[in-house]
Amino acid sequence: MHAYRTHNCAALTKANVGETVRLSGWVHKKRDHGGVLFVDLRDHYGITQIVADEDSDALPVLDRLKLESVVTIDGEVKARDAEAVNANLPSGEIEVFARSVTIQSRAEELPLIVNSAEDYPEDIRLKYRFVDLRRERVHNNIMLRSQVISSLRRRMQDQGFFEFQTPILAASSPEGARDYIVPSRLHPGQFYALPQAPQMFKQLLMVAGFDRYFQIAPCFRDEDLRADRSPEFYQLDFEMSFVTQEDVFQALEPVLAGVFDEFSGDKTVTKSGEFPRIPYAESMLKYGTDKPDLRNPIEISDVGAHFEKSGFGLFEKIVGSGGTVRAIPAPGTNEKSRKFFDEMNEWARKEGFAGLGYVTRKSGEFGGPIAKNHGTEGMQAIYDELGLGENDGLFFAAGKPKEAAKLAGAARTRVGETLGLIEEGCFKFCWIVDFPMFEYDEEAKKVDFSHNPFSMPQGEMEALETKDPLDILAWQYDIVCNGYELSSGAIRNHKPEIMYKAFEIAGYDKATVDREFAGMIEAFKLGAPPHGGSAPGIDRIVMLLADEPNIREVIAFPLNQKAQDLMMGAPSKVPPQALRDVHIRTIEPPKDASA
Repeated sequence: MHAYRTHNCAALTKANVGETVRLSGWVHKKRDHGGVLFVDLRDHYGITQIVADEDSDALPVLDRLKLESVVTIDGEVKARDAEAVNANLPSGEIEVFARSVTIQSRAEELPLIVNSAEDYPEDIRLKYRFVDLRRERVHNNIMLRSQVISSLRRRMQDQGFFEFQTPILAASSPEGARDYIVPSRLHPGQFYALPQAPQMFKQLLMVAGFDRYFQIAPCFRDEDLRADRSPEFYQLDFEMSFVTQEDVFQALEPVLAGVFDEFSGDKTVTKSGEFPRIPYAESMLKYGTDKPDLRNPIEISDVGAHFEKSGFGLFEKIVGSGGTVRAIPAPGTNEKSRKFFDEMNEWARKEGFAGLGYVTRKSGEFGGPIAKNHGTEGMQAIYDELGLGENDGLFFAAGKPKEAAKLAGAARTRVGETLGLIEEGCFKFCWIVDFPMFEYDEEAKKVDFSHNPFSMPQGEMEALETKDPLDILAWQYDIVCNGYELSSGAIRNHKPEIMYKAFEIAGYDKATVDREFAGMIEAFKLGAPPHGGSAPGIDRIVMLLADEPNIREVIAFPLNQKAQDLMMGAPSKVPPQALRDVHIRTIEPPKDASA
């Protein structure tokens, strides 16, 4: 017999009744029924009920053990009484009568209870993550993650992609976040950077002629954390040669649609080939964001033209000075009190905006200060244009275009959630396309890249030489699911002369490009194919599939909100000799933050 087990704790069925077996696992639960002890023994695979009575030598041993102790049980498989069958367990028709028990490891007092769904503070859960991972929900999340990665890998290989690894110790890359830097012992005063993404390396693989690359790539960004962001994360990184934007879409859609369909249970998923393509400008207008949640049916409209000559002086002044007014419908709010609208306005102020105007409507009668000043006829014209009914309310976000779009987008989400309009049981994908190549930086008072400086401009050199930079679009795209950006991607700028010109528009001379991006620009001068790709975030994919609100719930050993590993004590100070070896001297920050 095997030293520890003949079966796992989910394997035994009625077919095994009468067999002598050996199981090993953790003591999950104990129930004392007066001389008969029932123990739920748990391993990675499941749970088996163990029974010990006064005729068993195992009873006093099991009785004294604390939960989460690790034991090996030798015993006989017996059928449960009909009324005791547990249909929720694979092993629910049997139990094992314990003849003997071997203690493999005694557990002390637990910092959190494994057999309970009780919530615990994050610092406790992360400090004792190895215990937290035993809990069913988190354990299942990590198993889901493993299965999702296997599925992604298989689907990419089935499409002819080949998996390659790129360096972890690399040079800094312009991904937009702070690098984690690593000092070099052999090269005093010089540093490596952990990759924010394998961007340059995967493009160089295309230049090297490999055609279709992918990897499950670790990435590192020293940035402020939030619910859907981690400083260390993984992405399905891929790149393709001799492709258009549409080719990239056709490669990625079946992978994502297939994975979501495989693991989404009974939820519906946007079918491959049916992902909507939404231009960036349209997305910002209709949804107030470039990562719209299409489960929300509310669409925003620009109604600024209605207030150019209006009795409502505030909006007239905003529109006259180059601002805009965005309208956010609130359907079926005729039964809502004035308090609902006032609370929305107060919410907007707490979010840092000047306020959120509104109009109420009940049985065709308009209410509120805006309607009173703008007039019934003027309000009716807006309602007719937007297709609103006599019982629909309306919110207004007014100001500079960017600020109005941001408020309108946030209000759309809040109204949709508050009114219960968000469609349940579905994953809705879309592509956001036609991003602007450049934007005007108000602080620096100059034109700069809006997103990815290495995207190919639509129209290529002709566009750069003849168009207003702010009118130039890029072959750049994001894929979004239920309001979460899963990845950005682009058809790359593979022509040195176009790259030099694009950087020139953004204020960078040729010498700067040659210095900062030497490896890539030199490679492009030696024969580079047209290429493009993307990199969906695996952590966010699993977070959505697991229906978890926080990305840390789907990472085995995540850092906390302050980017600390409470379990292993990282980051930590190192001995002075270790600093001398890499030629580093630390400078303590001033104790007084205002100093």
